[in-house]
Amino acid sequence: MKNTARYVLITGVTGYIGGRLVPALLKAGYRVRVLARDLGRLEGRPWLSEVDVVQGDVLKPETLDAALEEVDVAYYLIHSMRGSDNFHERDIQAARNFGAAAQRQGVQRIIYLGGLGDSGSDLSKHLRSRQDTGDALREAGVSVTEFRAGVIIGSGSLSFEMIRYLTERVPIMICPRWVYTRIQPIGIVDTLNYLVSALDTPESGGEIIEIGGAEVMTYRDMMFGYARARGLRRWMIPVPVLTPHLSSYWVHWVTPIPSDIARPLIEGLRNEVIVRDDTARKLFPHIQPMNFATAVSRTLEKLVASEVETSWADALVSSQPVDVPAVLATHEGMMLESRQQIVAASPAAVFRAFTGMGGATGWLYFNWAWRLRGLADRLVGGVGMRRGRRHPKDLRIGDALDFWRVEAVETDRLLRLRAEMKVPGLAWLQFKAEPLEDGKTQLSQIAFFAPKGLFGLLYWYGLYPIHSLIFSGMIRRLAERAETQA
Repeated sequence: MKNTARYVLITGVTGYIGGRLVPALLKAGYRVRVLARDLGRLEGRPWLSEVDVVQGDVLKPETLDAALEEVDVAYYLIHSMRGSDNFHERDIQAARNFGAAAQRQGVQRIIYLGGLGDSGSDLSKHLRSRQDTGDALREAGVSVTEFRAGVIIGSGSLSFEMIRYLTERVPIMICPRWVYTRIQPIGIVDTLNYLVSALDTPESGGEIIEIGGAEVMTYRDMMFGYARARGLRRWMIPVPVLTPHLSSYWVHWVTPIPSDIARPLIEGLRNEVIVRDDTARKLFPHIQPMNFATAVSRTLEKLVASEVETSWADALVSSQPVDVPAVLATHEGMMLESRQQIVAASPAAVFRAFTGMGGATGWLYFNWAWRLRGLADRLVGGVGMRRGRRHPKDLRIGDALDFWRVEAVETDRLLRLRAEMKVPGLAWLQFKAEPLEDGKTQLSQIAFFAPKGLFGLLYWYGLYPIHSLIFSGMIRRLAERAETQA
C-alpha cells in the first residue's frame, strides 16, 4: 500500500482527528488527498502543499466521484454535532452518499472512526448515530474497517477539552450523575496508530474494532487525574438533579463549548463506553495503549516542554481580513490575542524592528508600564527586567531578553519569546513577518497564554484592558519603526 501511485483520501480534514491524521500518513509515505467543503479553512496548514486538495460535500453526491478517483482507501471522519435536531438523518444520508460513490470508483476500503457503546443498550441519539453511520457506509458493499472509540485524550478533542476547562476553571464543582459513568479513554497517539496501521492490516477489513486506553475509569477520575497533572486542588459535590439540559448550559457558560454542542455530548455520557472484545489486541498486537496519566502528560507536553505550535494561530490569522484590529480566541487550552498590520517595508526590515526591542531600546509603547511590570516581578521573587539583552541587535535561541527568553528565531521571518516573569500559567509573545506580493509585509503579533486554574483565567481577563492598549500600540510602533528604517 505504501508509496502507491493511488491516493489515500481523508474526509473531515478540518476536524480534530483528520487534521492530525494527514501529517501522520505523509510521514508514513502515503500519497494523500483531502476533501473539504470550504478550502479557505485549510489555509495555514503546514502540510497543505504536500497533499492533493478536492472541494466537495458528502451531502452533495455529485461532488464525490472526482474526489474518489484513483483512491484505494478512504478515511471517513465526518459526523454532526450541531445545527438542528435532524443530525442523525444527515449523518446517515451523507454516509450513504459516500459509500455509493466509493463503490462506483472502485475504492477498496473505507476506514471509519465511530463511537464506543453497547449497541444493545439504550444509547444516546449521538452515539446511536455514530454506529448507524458505520452501517450506512457498509450498505454499498465496500469493505469497511470501523473503529469505535470513547473519549480521546488530546488537545482539541471535544470531550477532553470539556474536561480540561471544567477542571481548570471550577475549583468546587457540583457534579451530576454522569461523572460516575465508566469510560475507557484513549490517547490521540494510540488512536492515530490504529488508524494508520489499518492500512497495512487488510484483515481488519469488514471488522468492527473497539479501541480504548489501558484503564477503565469514570469522568470523576479523569477530572481528578487532570487536576493532579496540573497541580490543582479540586472538590466535587454530587447532586442527583442536574439534567443533561441544565448541564449543557453549565458547560456553555464555564467552557468555550456552546450548549447546542455540549447537550448531545452530555446526553451520551450516561452510556458506559468501554471495550468489550479483544479484536484490537489480536489485529494490532504491536499497539500497547497508554494509560490516562501518560496520555494527559503527553497532551500537556507542549506547555511544559517549552513548545508552542505556531500553527495554532496560523489558520486563525490567515482567515481574518487585514483590517481586523484584533482577534481573541481560545484554542486547545490557550488564550490567544492576535493582531496583524500591513507594513510598507521588507520582511527583513520588519524582522529587524521586532528583534531590536528590549534592553536599552525598550518596548516601543508604554515603556514605563513594562518597567513597572518588571519591578512588580522582582518584588515577588521573579527575574524582573534587569537582565536586558546580550547584544543590541542580534538575538539567538536561549538568549535572555528582559523578562523573556528567546525560544525561536527564524531570520527575516519569526521571533517567539517565552515569559519568565511570575504569572499564573505560561505565556509567549510571537512576531512574524510574511512577504506580500506588492513588496509590503504582513506583520503578525500574537500573545499566547496558557492559564493555570481559575486565577490564571482571572489574570488574563483582568489585565486584558491594559494588555490590549499596550499590544495595539506596540504593533503600530513596530510598523512605523520598520518603515522608517527601510
